[in-house]
Amino acid sequence: MSKTINVAMIGQGFMGKSHSNAWSQVAKFFDPPVMPVLHTVFGQEAENPAAYAQKWGWRNASTDWETLVKSPEIGLVDIVTPNFMHAPPAKAAIAAGKVCCCEKPIAGTLDDARAMAQAAKENNVPSFVWFIYRRVPAVAYAYEMVKAGELGEILHIRASYLQDWADENVPLTWRFEKELAGSGAHGDLNAHITDMTRFVAGVEVEEICGAINKTFVEKRKKLTGLVDQTNIIGGATADTSEYGDVTVDDSVLFLTKFNNGAIGSYEAARQATGNKNRNFFEINGTKGSLKFNFERMSELEYYDARRPSGVQGWTTILATHGADHPYVKNWWPDGHLIGYEHTFTNMAYDVLKVVAGEEPTIPLASFEDAYQTQRILEAALICAKEKRFVKLDEVK
Repeated sequence: MSKTINVAMIGQGFMGKSHSNAWSQVAKFFDPPVMPVLHTVFGQEAENPAAYAQKWGWRNASTDWETLVKSPEIGLVDIVTPNFMHAPPAKAAIAAGKVCCCEKPIAGTLDDARAMAQAAKENNVPSFVWFIYRRVPAVAYAYEMVKAGELGEILHIRASYLQDWADENVPLTWRFEKELAGSGAHGDLNAHITDMTRFVAGVEVEEICGAINKTFVEKRKKLTGLVDQTNIIGGATADTSEYGDVTVDDSVLFLTKFNNGAIGSYEAARQATGNKNRNFFEINGTKGSLKFNFERMSELEYYDARRPSGVQGWTTILATHGADHPYVKNWWPDGHLIGYEHTFTNMAYDVLKVVAGEEPTIPLASFEDAYQTQRILEAALICAKEKRFVKLDEVK
């Protein structure tokens, strides 16, 4: 009989759909050494977790996360709540000895991130953060190329994550409130590209400079009624007369120096008109360069500077070949593209491999790894506020 692990998911909404789909699909497309059981989903009473459970295949529903995460029936706790609610269930689950997965950013504050990482380390509990862009086959292959020395010494990294959904008509959801989100585009988007480029390039940030943040829409209409989080905006409705203050950033840009001497730039924006989900990086090395744009997620652009000058040029790699590109062999034939939701399933597979004591397809982000990303984000905010160079060593 196959070994199983009972999963409890804390939260619902947009990310809950992605995670529910991943846990239910992973054993259909992969052969994980441990089989996940969708045991219980937690939601607030007003969210009707019983209806959510029935729709998404969870066996049980709960409105009491504190009891749920301690239950001896649960082996893995998966947290998909708004950022301010990551730390309490994570620390409780870790204290109870559960495997713990958490959405990104790891927490709403650096203090919470540090406490979560310390708890996982002290209790020797496996921990994972859903930086799912590592699980895009093109990005995973870029990681393998850099690790194999195809780019030579890394010189430059430039990354941006641009969206355009947060215009003035979007009401005051939790994503615009510092107490609930921690930060705006910075924590939501810069977290992804900071983790992704650290992972692919294999270099670490030493210093931040030239940071700036901006809130373009300073007041938004207050919500009325429950938010139906069917997408990133949440299907939210708003009162037509009452406004509340936006207390997070709409855009943050910053520059970096890396531990190998390379330099980089990062930009996150929610009102970059015309960009739906442009998660982009370019990495330049002494032997070659790579480019990636999630809006064309199956493509990886590669420049090989070692070729004769007469034939040098950018090559577009279609990362759909199962024999070469990570994860692809478990999906479809060459040229049959996968999508956003598949990255979660790819990660669920690697989590289950690690739980069973096996190596993941490519490295996963632990709580400690995500805490290091959070330090970089915090350094950028300090830099923007104090208008000075900030060494990462200053940010603990």
